[in-house]
Amino acid sequence: MKSFFKYVLATMLGIILSSILLFLILLGGIGAMVSSQDQPVKIKSNTILHVELEQPIMDRSNNNPFENFDFSSFKPVVQLGLNDILANIKKAKSDPNIKGIYLDLTVVPAGIATIEEIRNALIDFKESNKFIISYSDTYTQPSYYLASVADNVYMNPEGLLMFVGLRSEVMFFKEALNKLGIEPQIIRHGEFKSAVEPLMYKQMSKENRLQIQTYMGSIWDHMLNGISDKRNINIKKLNDLADNLTLRDAQLAVENGLIDKLKYKDEVLAELAELTDKKDIKKIESVSLPKYTKVPEHNRKSLEKNKIAVVYASGNVIMGEGEEGTIGSDRISRAIRKARMDSTIKAIVFRVNSGGGSALSSEVIWREVKLAQETKPVIASLGDVAASGGYYIVAPAQKIIASPNTITGSIGVFGVIPNGKELLNDKLGVYVDVVKTNKNSDIYTIFRPMSAQEREAIKYGVEEVYETFITHVAEGRDMSIEEVDAIGQGRVWSGANAIENGLIDGFGGLQEAIQLAAEAADIEKYRTVDYPELKDPFEQIMKELQGNVKASVIRQELGREYRYYNTLKNMIGMKGIQARIPYDVEIY
Repeated sequence: MKSFFKYVLATMLGIILSSILLFLILLGGIGAMVSSQDQPVKIKSNTILHVELEQPIMDRSNNNPFENFDFSSFKPVVQLGLNDILANIKKAKSDPNIKGIYLDLTVVPAGIATIEEIRNALIDFKESNKFIISYSDTYTQPSYYLASVADNVYMNPEGLLMFVGLRSEVMFFKEALNKLGIEPQIIRHGEFKSAVEPLMYKQMSKENRLQIQTYMGSIWDHMLNGISDKRNINIKKLNDLADNLTLRDAQLAVENGLIDKLKYKDEVLAELAELTDKKDIKKIESVSLPKYTKVPEHNRKSLEKNKIAVVYASGNVIMGEGEEGTIGSDRISRAIRKARMDSTIKAIVFRVNSGGGSALSSEVIWREVKLAQETKPVIASLGDVAASGGYYIVAPAQKIIASPNTITGSIGVFGVIPNGKELLNDKLGVYVDVVKTNKNSDIYTIFRPMSAQEREAIKYGVEEVYETFITHVAEGRDMSIEEVDAIGQGRVWSGANAIENGLIDGFGGLQEAIQLAAEAADIEKYRTVDYPELKDPFEQIMKELQGNVKASVIRQELGREYRYYNTLKNMIGMKGIQARIPYDVEIY
């Protein structure tokens, strides 16, 4: 028996020691991979910057090696943020070793406002008289909009250019809920606050149809204007091409002026070789965006004392700490407070990309933005979406700028409490009994319908939040409460609409916001610092190895459909009164 226990203990000890050794080897391997990515490459003369945008584009790069980890090859996939993409294009403009840009496009997994910022950066790059060539086997509407700035736009002879206009499809669940025996008990303010319409109707209300038609038409018009300007095709013709489904094959795209030539990829590479004075495509010198990120700027300036803080807030607005990809009220308000109290920071750029979320969380962040604006200039930069709670938190800013394609507004609030009594009692035969100390102790229960008194109490809270919301906007935008209410009521606007109704001050992206902040602070020389500070890569590795790696596995398995999983997860996490845009907007 003693021998048995001795062997068991020896085996257990061996397993533990082996696990520790394997963990250390794994940690060392990942650390080596992360470290190797930090080594800058040497750029030779006549190098091409290879722009391939196949990974989802967030507002800023994430140094988490597990964020897009490829478990099949056991290598981290670099996912650049918009900040680094814009910086790379700007750097390439003045880099004497960069001869031009090769856009390698198909689907660009980014919002249309993000694509607009990259497109504007490419337009600025062309002032250097360096070439831009775009190629794809097929083009979606957003990827073609980006490609349209190129000197030459090429496509595979058997490829397809999708050009049919924009559409909005909203799914309604009222009848399904009726069949299941679930009653959605809804309290909202705003005739346009359509977040809850799928639970109430079988089709869009006239108000919702109007707002979608307004902002969607505005975005399409802006895209057509941009394509018309760069391709020299009048807007009427572009609309006719979409209406008549003219571009049925690649040759028709050439004949109608949207594509310059049909080429195979080897032919495009041969042209790139010629443009860079190479006799063979094997001799082409190129550098990818991720590798170029580590290349120091040509004529890099000395480190400036004055700083502009860029505070990034992306995702669902929630209470608590949150993490990268969510707007945790504690984490973001602390970052703003830290920037406010740092005397070397002369101005703050608040970059927001959010459809909103918790109204209380929005109020917590709003307070810190207001305090910061009283101390130093705060410029708000709106990304793809800055609506409802996402607009709430930027209301005190000195100036608000956005893309014409930004989705914003949605100034309204709502609350939903499902009543599952019929589902439980009649459909499933399940009954719930309760013991309570007071009449309304179970006010938020989902096992019975609300009483008139309870509905009135919740409605009072919704109305209070809405009044606070429009008061903040009125104060920040120098408007009357009546003026804000007229453009509020939960209505969604595009950036082009928002400049007309006073919700934003002008058009521009992140770089323009930083320039405005410098002007407002009256400084010429400065450097930017990012907040909230990202965790050290080693700290990220330790966190992921403790169990958070599951999100990376799910993201890799689901691919582009991960967004649906994430949306469902956010819905489950909803608590309290919500200031949230009705839906996710994606342009195809």
